[in-house]
Amino acid sequence: MADQKILRRAFGRFATGVTVVTVGGNAPHGMTANSFTSVSLDPPLVLICVDRGAIMHGMLPAAGSFGVNVLAADQEALARHFADRWRVPGQAQFEDVDWFPGTLTGAPMLNASIARFECEVWRTYDGGDHSIFIGKVLSHDEEAEEALLFFNGGFRQIELSAAT
Repeated sequence: MADQKILRRAFGRFATGVTVVTVGGNAPHGMTANSFTSVSLDPPLVLICVDRGAIMHGMLPAAGSFGVNVLAADQEALARHFADRWRVPGQAQFEDVDWFPGTLTGAPMLNASIARFECEVWRTYDGGDHSIFIGKVLSHDEEAEEALLFFNGGFRQIELSAAT
């Protein structure tokens, strides 16, 4: 059995993008997540992993759909906001956030995100202390911007050099 602190640090050596996963409805909710990846093009599928103790864990199956907002390099404040376990719940957590309801799911879609996906919950799998939610992509859009990254326990940005 690996020491969890050491294992967590080792997992943190893999750089990931940063997303905010959202569900709509009367009490919308958002959560920062870096466990997001594409799964399939046909059908179009993505996956997110959600801690079983997270509020989002119970909300995803109940909503049946969700949004994924891939954050731009300048959206660290949004990542921190939706990672704060003590923020106000429901609609109030979106009061100071620039967003619009997804046209197909009603899930909050964050303006200035570099990519947005509306998904329906397609399958759910046990993932130990997390559940793995597979979403079928219903719609998507993208912007040409730099991404916010998470690496070694902190938010990062990459500098792209000009092609030679």
